[in-house]
Amino acid sequence: MDFWRQQSVLVTGGAGFLGSYVVARLRQRGCQQVFVPRRQEYDLREKEAIVRLLHTTRPNMVIHLAAVVGGIGANRMHPGQFFYDNAIMGIQLIEEARRFGVEKFVCVGTICAYPKYTPVPFQEEDLWNGYPEETNAPYGLAKKMLLVQLQAYRQEYGFNGIFLLPVNLYGPGDDCDPETSHVIPAIIRKCVEARRRGEEKIVIWGTGQVSREFLYVEDAAEGILLAAAIVALH
Repeated sequence: MDFWRQQSVLVTGGAGFLGSYVVARLRQRGCQQVFVPRRQEYDLREKEAIVRLLHTTRPNMVIHLAAVVGGIGANRMHPGQFFYDNAIMGIQLIEEARRFGVEKFVCVGTICAYPKYTPVPFQEEDLWNGYPEETNAPYGLAKKMLLVQLQAYRQEYGFNGIFLLPVNLYGPGDDCDPETSHVIPAIIRKCVEARRRGEEKIVIWGTGQVSREFLYVEDAAEGILLAAAIVALH
């Protein structure tokens, strides 16, 4: 609690699904200075907006959760947007945070960065053993490059950044839009709508052979803050 009271934390994506839980837990821990930028005021794709944001909020820690995300359908429809927006936001934010002198940078990646044919259970060593699943590869690779950037910045500049790889999240407040939702809220919505229409079955994508790992959103938020504090203490 004493540690978090001394922190000034910028949480990009702090109004989103995962971000709202991270922000709530920061405040529960006594963090008095939590900043949540909104896109209409700070477009993180623009360098000038990032510089202005850092000088306005003056954080000593950044938790980067902002991302353009969606389910399989959204990834298929917008591979270029998913690649560019996620890459440019992260790359410029990390660089400007380094220049500004941010003490700790916590970057949240994606399980989509892992290769398509990765043995289960995943190991960190498997991350570079192949190309990601094609439908979400642009998004996964954009996020994966932020890991490379942070590793390079630690090596050259001593920049204190970490990269976390949460699995598929679910929980209250999740996105249930049929165009952008992930698997659990998408299936829930299909079931609800089928029940309302009196249908006896639903149709979901895939072969039924794929296994996935799911993480409750509150547990993910707790893990992020624990990792941030461990990095800070070492």
